[in-house]
Amino acid sequence: MDRKAFMGGEEVQDTIFALSSGSPPAAIAIIRISGAAADPAVEGLCGTLPPERRASLRSLRDPEDGSLLDEVLVLRFGAERSITGEPLVELHCHGGRAVVAAVLDVLGRRPGLRPAQPGEFTRRALENGRMDLNAVEGLSDLLRAETEAQRRAAMAMYGGAFTARVEDFQKRTLTGAALIEAALDFADEDDVGGEETTISQARHILTALREDMATDLAAPPAERLREGIRLVIAGPVNSGKSSLLNRLAGWEAAIVTDIEGTTRDRIEVPVALGGTAWLLTDTAGFRDASADVVERIGMDRAREAIEAADVLLWLGEPIEVPRNDAIRILSRIDREDVARDCPHDVAISVKTGEGMDALLALLTQRAAGLLPQDRSYLLSDRQRTELGAAAEAVHAALEQRNPLLMAEHVRDALTAFDRLTGRASTEHMLDSLFGGFCIGK
Repeated sequence: MDRKAFMGGEEVQDTIFALSSGSPPAAIAIIRISGAAADPAVEGLCGTLPPERRASLRSLRDPEDGSLLDEVLVLRFGAERSITGEPLVELHCHGGRAVVAAVLDVLGRRPGLRPAQPGEFTRRALENGRMDLNAVEGLSDLLRAETEAQRRAAMAMYGGAFTARVEDFQKRTLTGAALIEAALDFADEDDVGGEETTISQARHILTALREDMATDLAAPPAERLREGIRLVIAGPVNSGKSSLLNRLAGWEAAIVTDIEGTTRDRIEVPVALGGTAWLLTDTAGFRDASADVVERIGMDRAREAIEAADVLLWLGEPIEVPRNDAIRILSRIDREDVARDCPHDVAISVKTGEGMDALLALLTQRAAGLLPQDRSYLLSDRQRTELGAAAEAVHAALEQRNPLLMAEHVRDALTAFDRLTGRASTEHMLDSLFGGFCIGK
């Protein structure tokens, strides 16, 4: 939580500091200080401050005994040019652990300074209007991105692609609201023709708006890109499921033996294939009623995984395939007792690698259908919920014949847009979001 003080009758936030680069040791360590006391605090360590936005070499000294801490580059930003919307100073130090610890210790002893909380720099950027909530979520995703697709989507959200879309929705909604208000004025003046014409114009704008929002809501969710496409490998016992999972994962994630029923529970392994995140799931093999109670529980969980799968690889008999959209795998084609004329979509040998390129190509094709290719951003569950609320409000407005009721629903839509950008949000939601950031963000 932010601690605040009053200076000259004006509320002022604490000045915060943190290591904003990677953990030492490193070639360079960047320590960031943000707040009203940033300049005086650093001036007390290095004497004179350089001009804003001009990196300058300074000797950093402990003000208590004058001992040299490090030779650093000092970079200053005024409130109007900093990411936090406050005076901000960066100290580019040598990246040894002892150097970083010494500088942080001295900063902690400066009056008015305290260590930053996780995500506090970014939270101040939001509170001071330097970023909106969608950009914050994009930054959060960017920090966690492990695949190229995740990076692109996060950069688009961070860069404002969705915010620009929301602002367009808001502008059109406001236009519709203005027309409805004008219609109410016509009603006061008993101008029936003017009222009908104006309401018709508003309905035309709101109808097109509803269709555009529906397009965004119909796109795949961001969670699929973040968490990975759920690929489930299923089939009878001893059909090569675990061997296939290990081959796709690139390491021995699952135990492989000739003993039937080795895999008794789901095994989940996150991997990146072709620049896309996947969550591979190996399941317990299916067999008859002779299975023991543990295997039966495993088979029940396998059925649950099959139902929830985005992509299903089936290694059993084609006539027993549990879903029509499953990819039928003919496995172990390196063995002489495997008939290649059995119906299948892909024939593979995990042992020799034959057919694996064809399988990966098919998975890439499936991924293209599960992840959007025609837009730069993906909506999170929160964004989808708020956009859905706005769309429902617009739909409700179009269902009304009374302009007063239409205006009320349009105002509900505008409120949902404000929640989307963070102009109207709750503290507990922000605490949860920023709590997932690193200290220096």
